[in-house]
Amino acid sequence: MAEFSNEVFVATLALVGVVIVVAALLSGFIERSGLPQVAVLLGLGAVLGPAGMGLLDVQLDSPILRVVATLSLVLVLFTDALTIDLRELRQYRTLALIVLGPGTLLSAIFVSAAGWWLLGLAPAAAVILGASLSSTDPVLLRGLLRRRDVPPSARQALRLESGLNDVVLLPLVLVAAVFLNPEVGDRDRLGANVLSICFLLGPGAGVVVGLLAVATLDLVRRRIGVRRDYESLFALGVAFSAYAAAEALHGSGFLAAFAAGLTISALDIELCDCFLEYGETTAELALLFTFVLFGSSLIWSGFSVLSWGLVAFAVLALLVRPVAFLLSLAPLHIDRRSRLLIAWFGPRGLSSLLLVLLVVFQGLPGSEYLFQICSVVVLLSVLLHGFSPFVLDRKQGRSQESGVRSQESEALVQHEQTNSEMTSSAPTLLVPTVPEQMVRDKERISLDEYNALRAAGKAVYLVDVRTERSLGRSAEQAAGAMRMPPDHVADRAVELRLPKEAWIVLYCTGTSEGTSARVAHDLQQAGWTKARALIGGWDGWQQAGMPVESRPAVAEPVGGRCGLGRSMLRPNEGICCGRCACGGASADRGGGSGRLLYAASA
Repeated sequence: MAEFSNEVFVATLALVGVVIVVAALLSGFIERSGLPQVAVLLGLGAVLGPAGMGLLDVQLDSPILRVVATLSLVLVLFTDALTIDLRELRQYRTLALIVLGPGTLLSAIFVSAAGWWLLGLAPAAAVILGASLSSTDPVLLRGLLRRRDVPPSARQALRLESGLNDVVLLPLVLVAAVFLNPEVGDRDRLGANVLSICFLLGPGAGVVVGLLAVATLDLVRRRIGVRRDYESLFALGVAFSAYAAAEALHGSGFLAAFAAGLTISALDIELCDCFLEYGETTAELALLFTFVLFGSSLIWSGFSVLSWGLVAFAVLALLVRPVAFLLSLAPLHIDRRSRLLIAWFGPRGLSSLLLVLLVVFQGLPGSEYLFQICSVVVLLSVLLHGFSPFVLDRKQGRSQESGVRSQESEALVQHEQTNSEMTSSAPTLLVPTVPEQMVRDKERISLDEYNALRAAGKAVYLVDVRTERSLGRSAEQAAGAMRMPPDHVADRAVELRLPKEAWIVLYCTGTSEGTSARVAHDLQQAGWTKARALIGGWDGWQQAGMPVESRPAVAEPVGGRCGLGRSMLRPNEGICCGRCACGGASADRGGGSGRLLYAASA
């Protein structure tokens, strides 16, 4: 620590700043060009490394590598679990079981066999290598999953695999690492202990931390309130606390982080959008630095042990996955294109390197050689898998762009027509009113009651309070609905200028009305006494054949984000409310408009 002088500290901060600034400036170019982000970051690391400017030189025993790699894996596992849509997982459970079971495990077995046969690795080392190189990297998959022409079954399979297969492979790495250690005695007994630690202590600690975190946050938020910025930090605290709790119990902190995120997702409590956004942003930052650190020198270390046997293994390691997945997917009735996409796109990247680093950090014999082998396969995968979407984009880009533009133009015209119809057909109080007793439930309202209120001329505001995760599953909304994220609802209702004497009908996704009922309760407590949760929610609305419309695309404010968040903005209307000027496409740069976003006049 004495060597960490002020000069070193300043140089470190300068290097961190340069990496963040350069990565941010290149992000738009990477997004538009379709180039793999991983390749660009590895190249940036090479420029800063010993072979380039000589500003960065990281070895496998560097403490900074251990810290950054651990943080990256913890945050990746936590946010992956947090974003799992259990409803979607149940819908595609057969596909998920096959992808995560036979598909992932067969890939690991085939790669392990290739390592044992071609490279002469010990069985335990071969298992570690096979498990690490069967991990699908979500960063390299982004380019493919953003394409509109990817079939839904392929998209779901790859999303589920990239988010969940690390949890299948991590125990294999941890157990095999025990048998790689020459100092262990009773390996069978120790192996059983490791299994109990992996599957009991780690996940158990994560579940407990997740339950306590959610219960505490929900209680404090209801009774006192939690500032939005600190609620976003709460996600990091939960992830790190789960990791630390499991490690203190000699369990797997990584499995604990995943279990904590999965517990929060399973409880389906409505969290502030910032809760997930900040966790994902922090994870992205950790991944950025990890790729740059690897790119400085470590990722290229495999060239020092390059041989024809290693080249053959690297090629075989990428080719056995399609074989394993084609065999596993054979019983499923999915189209040929989806089957081929799922089988081919299993890129190896940061996840593979982080898994094998767990063995390196334990100082086990031969672990450095395993990392060098893994780095060669990862580089080859970045070239083949990373540039595959880029090649497809170049081939089909022009036709897709013209199709997308025409669709967007039609959607915009249709949306404006819908808004015009809403304004012209807004309810008026000239129609004889109906008795207030027609809505009998104090918390919920049926579709029949909603329609009766509208027909009777009552001032009724239909509000979409689905979670951001649920919104991602559908491009539609109820016709004439306002959008209001389900956190800090009283403040949002004020900013939307919802009259307290009007009927506020809220709908979420599911038929249990969990989210909408909570929002209705909070609004009633804040003075909107006629707030009600719509029975059946969005699913019931669709099943009843009620009118729907395309959801407007999200517009990012030019002047920065306001407290309402991006989901409150509407295309061509850059004003969130009368007091907030977030300059948009047609917004006044002066003071802003007082127009409501979705509200029909009452």
